[in-house]
Amino acid sequence: MPPKSKLPYVVCHMMSSVDGKILTKNWADTKTGKGSTGLYEKVHKKYDSQAWMCGRVTMERDFSDGLYTHHGEQTNETTDFVADAKAKSFAIAIDAKGKLAWKENNIDGDHLIEVLTAQVSQGYVDYLRDRGISYVIAGDKEVDLALALKKLTSLFPIKTIMLEGGGNLNGAMMKAGLVDELSLLLLPLADGTTATSVFEDGAVTEMKLKKVKELPGGVLWLNYKIRKAK
Repeated sequence: MPPKSKLPYVVCHMMSSVDGKILTKNWADTKTGKGSTGLYEKVHKKYDSQAWMCGRVTMERDFSDGLYTHHGEQTNETTDFVADAKAKSFAIAIDAKGKLAWKENNIDGDHLIEVLTAQVSQGYVDYLRDRGISYVIAGDKEVDLALALKKLTSLFPIKTIMLEGGGNLNGAMMKAGLVDELSLLLLPLADGTTATSVFEDGAVTEMKLKKVKELPGGVLWLNYKIRKAK
């Protein structure tokens, strides 16, 4: 069990090629790529987590209904909004300016929470409220990740978060010292492109190996404890 803390326990759970790339569409037609999604979800379920979190680009590409376009004036919003206090699982979108459009207030049953900044427009917060989508305000112009985590664990029953990209969000979280553990599925293929890697624009971070396990198809599950700077 993760230790008690004012912050949730964060596990960065990712899947990459041997050269560290994470844009899975590059491998979609390979035998390894076709068999990897099920393994990724299977390992995810091994963790007792209440939420998973992605950056705006990943959410736009894989989960949202495109981009919201009717913004209006900036609000300087400071009030958080909890739409479903009884939800037991959550999908968290880091979306500083409020750009993502949503058809529903959940992703596969996981209640949706937007992490915004005070730059968000009045139109967008009204849009979220009308759809029953929760949001927290963390930061003025850029997302204050530590503040966001504190709010997420105080306003919602969230103790463990699975951080699932993209590389820029992973790097920012690591640089801020907010990642506790790395769960990495290393696929037996080379990408060879300039695609995003697991951690972008982060900081040199030491880790301690907890576990190595071979999974079907020659995939390696590497599990590390993050060594926090003192």
